[in-house]
Amino acid sequence: MYTTEPPSNLGLRLLKRPNRDNPVKKEDANQLLQRLGLSVSPEEEDDFHTLLAAVHDCAETVSNLQDYQPVPDLEQYPRQNVRRPSSEEQVFGQAWAHKFLIKGNPDGGLLAGKTISLKDTIAVAGVPQLLGSDIIPSWTPVTDATVVTRALAAGADIHGTSTCENYCHSTSSYTSAQGIVENPFAEGYSSGGSTSGGAALVAAGLVDITIGGDQGGSIRVPSSFCGCVGMKPTYGLVPYTGIASGDAINDHAGPIARSTLDVALCLDAISGYDGIDDRCLGSPQPGSTAYATALQTEETGGRLDGVRVGYLKEGFEHATVDPAVKQAVMDAVQKFAELGAVVEEVSVPDHYHGPAIWTIQQRISGSMTLLGQAHGRRGLHLTEMERERLPWTPEGFRRAFPSTKNVIINGLYLTSQFPDLYGKTVNIGRRLRDRYEEVFRVYDVVVMPTTPIVAPRHGSPRDLPVEALRPSMGLTINTAIFDVTGHPAMSIPVGRAAAKDHGEVQLPVGMQIVGGLWQEAKVLRVGHAWEQHFDWKSQGDKR
Repeated sequence: MYTTEPPSNLGLRLLKRPNRDNPVKKEDANQLLQRLGLSVSPEEEDDFHTLLAAVHDCAETVSNLQDYQPVPDLEQYPRQNVRRPSSEEQVFGQAWAHKFLIKGNPDGGLLAGKTISLKDTIAVAGVPQLLGSDIIPSWTPVTDATVVTRALAAGADIHGTSTCENYCHSTSSYTSAQGIVENPFAEGYSSGGSTSGGAALVAAGLVDITIGGDQGGSIRVPSSFCGCVGMKPTYGLVPYTGIASGDAINDHAGPIARSTLDVALCLDAISGYDGIDDRCLGSPQPGSTAYATALQTEETGGRLDGVRVGYLKEGFEHATVDPAVKQAVMDAVQKFAELGAVVEEVSVPDHYHGPAIWTIQQRISGSMTLLGQAHGRRGLHLTEMERERLPWTPEGFRRAFPSTKNVIINGLYLTSQFPDLYGKTVNIGRRLRDRYEEVFRVYDVVVMPTTPIVAPRHGSPRDLPVEALRPSMGLTINTAIFDVTGHPAMSIPVGRAAAKDHGEVQLPVGMQIVGGLWQEAKVLRVGHAWEQHFDWKSQGDKR
């Protein structure tokens, strides 16, 4: 129970001096301003003491109000046997975060018979969430994310949460405080991140689908490394409600599966505005998409006659793209012509600026999120998590992975030295979006390598920062830009190439297929056609 006080009484407090129980002190205003090199004058100090004390009273009132979060249907969808997996239950190192079972709608639906894991950033009521970290203890949500509610309603069975990288700040798979996630194709190599555990589980056939998050490539990079199909949909197509946010301007959620059809089925089940997440205000009505039906009723025999495919010059020619990966993807691109597509080179010079634009946005906005200063969104806020992780402590910061420390340090520096830069990246990001939209007026999709290399060897979280971060450097040169622009982008496996350090180890190569805003159907059609006609596992031995 809680009590409320008429709002008029709160306003009257502005006319009163603080009572003895109010903890605000006269010197507090100036101590707060000292951090900015500012101060109030002595004659103003009493009044600002009164005003600060009044806002403290308002804060106390709001703190005592009951929170308002969606109430999960625990009677229809009980959580069974929630546990941290034993060593015998673990696979690929530490792929599972928590195991449990939630049976989906017995009446069936789009996902009837499908098994699902969830990235360990997606709220499941009653299931502790680790966030890949030990900076804070695990916290337990009281609500289900919208994607959880919708997957269950569509008939899927959820078998657990899968390991994510430390605060989702890595595209490698050795940074989680819970342990390393091994690549299913070769032990000792990365499964990609930050949806690391989920991609490994899907690739091994242990679940049909993983629902992950993608702020810079966290669905597509692990899909590329693990030979999966992974879709980052148009910004706002899938509600982010109930998912721990890294950076609201780049937040995307979507599926990883072994086929484009399963990706399409999952998107049909989980997409559409949920009445909560303002990112989704422009999205279709829930249940109104028919991506899977379009693939299943394709009358052209999977051919692509008349489809225009552009292969991106800048996506192939970046200096970090391994020649073997470049060749494998180019070979795959040429096969579109065999299916009747028009295949031509396209150029978007601004593509090269994508990583820098993304970096500034992510560092500034990401640091604000980590420091509890994110604001301006209408949606569900996971208040239990914020109470657990704030304020930062010296011990918590010491335990943080170097990438998380780097986000905070970079963000504080950029906001102090370049006060206009975040806004400028948003403006330029819109220009990048418009440049691509011009291309999509001519071409149905644009393709390129998903990652510039195949899965690298694991690094060590115990290394000094630069060495600890090195295995992840440059992996998102072709993925991060589409988090900035919001375009739908899907990685499909198209071949194999040798590991850099071992010619006998053959690892998956991913091709990224990108479409115009809200053009998921075109992306899925092109990926599905390639998948139906060619077996990626037999596509050569690239060294």
